[in-house]
Amino acid sequence: MSHYPSPGTWSACPNCGRHVHQRQWGTDQQCPYCHYWRRLTATQRIQQLIDAETFQPFEMPERTVDRLAFPDYPAKLQRAEQETGLSEAIICGTAQIAQQSCVLAVMDSHFMMGTLNTAVTRRLLYASEQARARQLPLVIVTASGGARMQEGIYALVGMNLILAELARLAQDQLPLITVLTDPTMGGVSASFAFEGDLVLAEAGAKIGFAGARVIQQTTPGDLPADFQTADQLLENGMLDAVVERSRLKAYLGQALANYGIGGRADG
Repeated sequence: MSHYPSPGTWSACPNCGRHVHQRQWGTDQQCPYCHYWRRLTATQRIQQLIDAETFQPFEMPERTVDRLAFPDYPAKLQRAEQETGLSEAIICGTAQIAQQSCVLAVMDSHFMMGTLNTAVTRRLLYASEQARARQLPLVIVTASGGARMQEGIYALVGMNLILAELARLAQDQLPLITVLTDPTMGGVSASFAFEGDLVLAEAGAKIGFAGARVIQQTTPGDLPADFQTADQLLENGMLDAVVERSRLKAYLGQALANYGIGGRADG
């Protein structure tokens, strides 16, 4: 598992502004005053979802290539690696969730906002291929600002490549569960985020395509207060369920058991 620097003893809640002691955030990283959910790293997310010591990461040594020679891109990649301990914005491997085996892919918004690029695409493709090879369900946890602009068309092509691979997963009759967390935006929401056989969202997640400010500038009238929230999407039939962070592991475990594909780890 990668290492992330720990925050200070006290931090201001981004939602209500009150100062919260690190211990008050708790393991679920929730503000005790307004119940705002703080964004998790991929490592924190995996630790919360899996049965202890069951995650086996895939070996993925390939590095991102700056094909467009985008200004300052290599420096930004290096800084993201140093800050997160990751080589890219996703971690993939096999795991057990509530004793149910699966392939798990978790995006990390702390690495360049979890943006989709060529390396993230390759890792998602590999995760799906491994799910097919091992006859396991695939669980993808999204946390992304969309496609990575520094890679231009190369990042956008990844959207279709992932959709094509997920279609092969469906042909093999293997379930895909997508868990949309804060944020799930742009090209990720426009492609594979909603492709799951079961589409869940974590409570409090912001989910959409373009940002609310951009939409407001091009749309007459005011946007609703709950615009692009998980609850609004559920109300409009775009999600199967909104699940609080503390209940997410148990919910996923039951869903995987219902599919009956991976089987119990002790079976």
